[in-house]
Amino acid sequence: MKTTQKQQTPNKNQISPGHRACAGCGQMVAAKTVADALGPNVIVTNATGCLEVTTTPYPTSAWRMPWIHSLFENAAGIASGVQAALDYKEKTARGKKQKEKIQDVKVVAQGGDGGTFDIGFGLISGMWERGEDILYICYDTEAYSNTGVQASGATPWGADTTTTPSGEGPTIDAIGSHQRKKDMVSIALAHGLQYVAQTTAGFPDDIAQKVKKALEVKGPTYIQILTPCIPGWKIEPNQSIEVAQLAAQTGLYPLLEYENGELSKSNQVKKDAKVEKYLKLQGRFKHLFKDKKGKEQIKHLQKKADENVEKYGLK
Repeated sequence: MKTTQKQQTPNKNQISPGHRACAGCGQMVAAKTVADALGPNVIVTNATGCLEVTTTPYPTSAWRMPWIHSLFENAAGIASGVQAALDYKEKTARGKKQKEKIQDVKVVAQGGDGGTFDIGFGLISGMWERGEDILYICYDTEAYSNTGVQASGATPWGADTTTTPSGEGPTIDAIGSHQRKKDMVSIALAHGLQYVAQTTAGFPDDIAQKVKKALEVKGPTYIQILTPCIPGWKIEPNQSIEVAQLAAQTGLYPLLEYENGELSKSNQVKKDAKVEKYLKLQGRFKHLFKDKKGKEQIKHLQKKADENVEKYGLK
């Protein structure tokens, strides 16, 4: 017996299966959660990067919503143009129902940490300065994952990347990255955003809640999500969720929520979740466990987590 169209159960997922992401990809876990929380009544502009490459190989797309691929640097700029077009349509709309239909459409810009912290930073700042009603979502893999795992402005201290390789010798260069991760949450707050949040792929429910809350806020909003990269972090496909949870539970990458400029919510750290446990799971930090020099860097990262515990009240 053939199944009729009416008998078929509609697929509510906003990203269809068949994408080309790595098995266990933390970014895809986060993106699917984000897309389902957004629903179909959005227009998404997406920067060049892993998320674009794996979900939209020409001429196909895994997105079940209006979705635009922008250049690496201008997801925010394209989103600004889309919002301007919607504003114009609303002004020239005939009738209350048509205006309300246009008002219900939400514009969302997305990018990885490279397109957010570095290449697209200026356009994002401009979008925030203008106070445009756009949600910006950053999928933070802490490196340029799509082009070979080069260091970005989001790469943490001590991480081994292709442009900050670990090595031998007494110099600081030998430990891997000695860059300081850019604090994009504080930068967003400095722009006066009324809703700013940070989370990780280890907590899908938290991601969904924050996306839905951001959609209710009028004006620019920002959500940053830590998304473990299987080859970049040198972890197994079944470890991405555990690693993403540990990032928050150690205090290195806490779950944060700011409303009207004030910290309104954060997670608690686990007593047995030390930074060393988080680092040991990842091949990008394995060099830190070889000698005394590496152990000093582990202490440095633990100190950073302890500072977060105090700063954000994670006890």
